[in-house]
Amino acid sequence: MTSGPLDQGLLPQTATVVGGRLSVGGCDVVDVAERFGTPLFLYDEQHLIDRCREAAGAFPDGVAYASKAFLCRAMARIAYDAGMSIDVATGGELYVARSAGIPAERLVFHGSNKSTAELQMALEEGVGTIVVDSFDEMDRLEALVSPVTARPSVLIRLNPGIEAHTHQFLQTGVVDSKFGLPLAEGLAESAIARAKASSAMNFRGIHVHVGSQVFDVESFAQTVHSLAPVVNAAGAEEFSIGGGLGVAYVEGESSGSITQWGAAVRTVAAEAGITARVTAEPGRSVVAQAAVTAYTVGTIKKVPGVRTYLSVDGGMSDNPRPVLYGSGYEAALASHIDANRPLDVRIVGKHCESGDVIIRDAFLPAETAVGGVVVTPVTGAYGHSMGSNYNKVLRPPVVFAMAGEARLVVEREAYSDLVLRDVG
Repeated sequence: MTSGPLDQGLLPQTATVVGGRLSVGGCDVVDVAERFGTPLFLYDEQHLIDRCREAAGAFPDGVAYASKAFLCRAMARIAYDAGMSIDVATGGELYVARSAGIPAERLVFHGSNKSTAELQMALEEGVGTIVVDSFDEMDRLEALVSPVTARPSVLIRLNPGIEAHTHQFLQTGVVDSKFGLPLAEGLAESAIARAKASSAMNFRGIHVHVGSQVFDVESFAQTVHSLAPVVNAAGAEEFSIGGGLGVAYVEGESSGSITQWGAAVRTVAAEAGITARVTAEPGRSVVAQAAVTAYTVGTIKKVPGVRTYLSVDGGMSDNPRPVLYGSGYEAALASHIDANRPLDVRIVGKHCESGDVIIRDAFLPAETAVGGVVVTPVTGAYGHSMGSNYNKVLRPPVVFAMAGEARLVVEREAYSDLVLRDVG
């Protein structure tokens, strides 16, 4: 079995081919890999800027970047400068966003189990919006907010009981979910009534999120229609549809743009009679396609009659999605990016796990050899943010490329970092 050249539609926006070699942001990827080492996350900075601007235009009533997809200070500033707020889900994400200089009032604080300390941090910082996920969280807020403390603006996160067409681990709007307050048994109405009556909360509206990597716009339409009566009855000023727009990871997949998604959601909301501001929180669709991960080939092992294993210097520590969700990716050789790919290999990482597989059935050019630089496209979301030090590997650097300049925005860890907090 053979495969043709990589579908270049999966590559970042400014990707070009110069003499058969891949260039991103005007920078030769092999040269960048030699300069900064591998594995590394290489982002197209112009791609990030343009997608953030697109999101701001697609949801003119307000849009927040879901920073869990990929967060560093440089990324937070790009999103903010493009007109987005920043969606944070933990005290750690809140800290990074604030250290990037993002005004607290432009932060949206999520999380299904915010601790008292995290809520106290949000109140002290003056976070603009807190998305309340439970009655227990209301208890904590009411214990923290005093008569002399400014009441935080809150959205109540509801669970519409809708099964979005995506992996079961990515479904967040089904009845059996840890997220949100269900519509059943009047819980949603009770939560809204309590928030409105509370002296510790300024009720502003409703939030919902049905899942991630959702291609079917109908899932969003169903969500809007199911919640429209609740949103209208509550007199909500804001209705956030959350995020979850899917992106294409492999050849043959296709997805709508952020602009198309925004237009569809706002049209459905208008048809449903919603007068509240319609906002959203895209993450993956902003950053996923903006990056490639570059690896160096370390071992090529042929198992006669079975398969060929190609080992690279990263793995599940920089991309756990294949292990968690069975996610698919494509691969190519950076030095021969437009070549046919006749080699059928399994790309695996360097970790002591049989499940450390990046691509189960990958195709690469005949020129692939030990020492070559292999790239996996569409790795801008949930690689860096979900990375780990398993086997005490060093987490990769993040490099932004634009207009022929490659700049380091997150350094590679050093061995000394591994014992920085080890006090034993």
